Amino acid sequence: MSNTLRPYLNTVRSTLTAALTLEPFPSQVVERHNVPEIEAGSTPEVMLTPLVIARNQHERVLIEPSINSVRLSIKIKQADEIEHILAHKFTRFLMMRAEAFVVLRRVPVKGYDISFLITNRNVEDMMKHKLVDFIIEFMEVVDKEISEAKLSMNARARIVAESYLSTFA
Repeated sequence: MSNTLRPYLNTVRSTLTAALTLEPFPSQVVERHNVPEIEAGSTPEVMLTPLVIARNQHERVLIEPSINSVRLSIKIKQADEIEHILAHKFTRFLMMRAEAFVVLRRVPVKGYDISFLITNRNVEDMMKHKLVDFIIEFMEVVDKEISEAKLSMNARARIVAESYLSTFA
């Protein structure tokens, strides 16, 4: 992890660890139901204050905690149009396979590129620190993959341009 990314990810890690103190909370509307309150929004008094952690204007994380669930939305760095296209293709690919990732949502929150929904059942079934590690590693890998794809695409474009221009020389 780069030194410029470290404080940002450490802040996300500590905030997410604190937000993942979840407990079962039965629905106040429907008997014998336990739905993620952050998604249902049926009981406003169990919703906590949403937090935005921003590295810059193009890269930020929204953490929306409630008593039994946390929704984490990530805005991936997109400095130019190429990175925007690559980020969109990459996140779309992952969201189409959301069932393989237990905590990944199929549709991100508006204004963000990808969202995760962690419920109290996820925290009970999995280790909390491993969930946090997964999210942090995901953020690192997405940034690295998009940068590598951009470099690879630029290298291929250079080779094609040289090949095309050599026919005129």
